[in-house]
Amino acid sequence: MHRRPYRKRYKFVPLSQISPDLQHAVIAAEDARFYQHHGFDWHAMELAADNDMEGGRIRGGSTLTQQLVKNLFFGTGRSVLRKGAEFTLVPVAELVLGKQRILELYLNVVEWGPGIYGVEAACRTWDGTTARKVDREEAARLAAILPAPLKRRPERMNRYSGLILERMSQMGW
Repeated sequence: MHRRPYRKRYKFVPLSQISPDLQHAVIAAEDARFYQHHGFDWHAMELAADNDMEGGRIRGGSTLTQQLVKNLFFGTGRSVLRKGAEFTLVPVAELVLGKQRILELYLNVVEWGPGIYGVEAACRTWDGTTARKVDREEAARLAAILPAPLKRRPERMNRYSGLILERMSQMGW
């Protein structure tokens, strides 16, 4: 099997140049209560903890703000110390940055595949388009890879992207 060499792709784009469908798809997939909480979604964390105790698998309870703080300051390692630091930085991020800036930064720093960082690189790589022009279905498939971007490919995410599209409709998008 021939593997292509690793090549990092990245380009920051302002939120105004990111399709509302893509913004909505990511929120629907990763943090449905994004606009209702102040950095921590206690309800989602409780559901994740309950399901974990029962041995099931569910989406994590981390909000976009928690994921952004982790990505910006801590990387992928897990520790009690990191969680404690994250716990103090999340409310600060919410207060200082606000929801729109948090969403913009998240979309621009999250990994969307091997060496693919930020929404513009993701749209160009996976769909051959820009973040501004990605359509609703493409947006849902892209959002569907976020829990495991190194293992998932948008073209294989039809079932989960269908659920994301359903959530978007339920949320009024």
